[in-house]
Amino acid sequence: MKDTSVPSRHSRNNPLYPKKRPSPHGVTKSRKAQSPLTLSLVAAAAAAASRRSPRAAKMESVLQRRRELQLAALRREAILLEDEYREEIRYCMYEMERFTMGTTSSMDQQPEIKWYMRPCLVEFLVELHFTFRLRPETLYLTLNIVDRYVSRRIVYIKHYQLVGCAALWIAAKFEDAKERVPTVQELVHYCRDTYDESAFIQMEGHVLATIQWTLGHPTAEAWLRLMCCVPSVEEPKVQHVARFLMEITLFYREFVKFPSSAIALGSLTLARSLCGKGRKIFEETEECLQIVEHLDNRLAKHVNDLSETLIKKYSYAFYSKAATFVVQYYLQGGRFVRHVALPLPMTPVRPSNSVVGTPMSATTTASDLSDDMPITPTSPYFSSDPFSSSAMSDDDKENFSSPKFEPVTNKQHSENPPEQFLPHDFVQFGRPALHHLNVSPRAMVS
Repeated sequence: MKDTSVPSRHSRNNPLYPKKRPSPHGVTKSRKAQSPLTLSLVAAAAAAASRRSPRAAKMESVLQRRRELQLAALRREAILLEDEYREEIRYCMYEMERFTMGTTSSMDQQPEIKWYMRPCLVEFLVELHFTFRLRPETLYLTLNIVDRYVSRRIVYIKHYQLVGCAALWIAAKFEDAKERVPTVQELVHYCRDTYDESAFIQMEGHVLATIQWTLGHPTAEAWLRLMCCVPSVEEPKVQHVARFLMEITLFYREFVKFPSSAIALGSLTLARSLCGKGRKIFEETEECLQIVEHLDNRLAKHVNDLSETLIKKYSYAFYSKAATFVVQYYLQGGRFVRHVALPLPMTPVRPSNSVVGTPMSATTTASDLSDDMPITPTSPYFSSDPFSSSAMSDDDKENFSSPKFEPVTNKQHSENPPEQFLPHDFVQFGRPALHHLNVSPRAMVS
């Protein structure tokens, strides 16, 4: 009967896999020899590690682990871009945001809609966005769709809220998970049955046809996430204050003309200043400083006129109480200080009639002080015989034509210059939806 048992591959006494015998010549394979430089670096690292205290080593490992967790979280959320493609992606985002912006000049020509109506619509959309727990990008994409639609179509007052809800519905379908997208029945409920379900569906198709189905817009939230993780990760409080400032820009006309990247950079710059962090002046552009100036002036003069819904939203500890911090800062008289760039030092220019200057000889003329090419210098010592070799140096002989060639023998050296030719001077030079945060929107509708 055939033995079906299979011997173990790793058995030591297995005759099919005998143990490898050493070479008869006594030569064994050795590891690859490392260079002296590598060995010295390894030894230095080991010595440095042995000199560290256990507490310092533990703290370093904790910080390294925290950094790895932050990078892993950023990669999961598709925030941290790979170095190989980062510049190409940023360039594509810059190009895309220029083609997906609204124009204030076209919006100014609306017959019924005025700019003072915009804060009412934005406050309603902020409340609706917060109620359904949608992503931050959804709110910015919603307002971008509204601006682009209003820039191309005439919108009446009675349809203004319908356009906003349709834009929020489109943005939620594009950015959020399917289970978080509001239904038509919920939108009808929150609009107090002002529009029926067919109106939302019809407006959705009309908005998409107007913007030519172009929904890929780099929002300010997307730019902020990139700026907060590269080259260094910003503190959570700074990020929350910047988000609060960015949502303030959605309410007013003066910020519509700026691209999303400038909005994010300006809000982050002001947030760093308010939180007492160091500014990165090399990143600040002229558009960024204009946005900071607009935000600073509005908060300093109209801080009490901010949206109650927005202040309540950012007053929770989840957002580091960013709204409370900013409001208190400006109520106490705080302002943004714009550092004026000092001009680069210029090379000093000495006037021609300066009293203190380089010493001159008695034979210096006005032509010697000009900026023209210098003439051949002449010796201060003159003799009665202009062609004598004892009275003239080698340089002076170029200025006179000699009638005949005479060899020079026993050439005398010129005597030491008198004291007058030596240098003697020197130059010195509030809504109910926010109170029911744990209640599902579906429960409210039912």
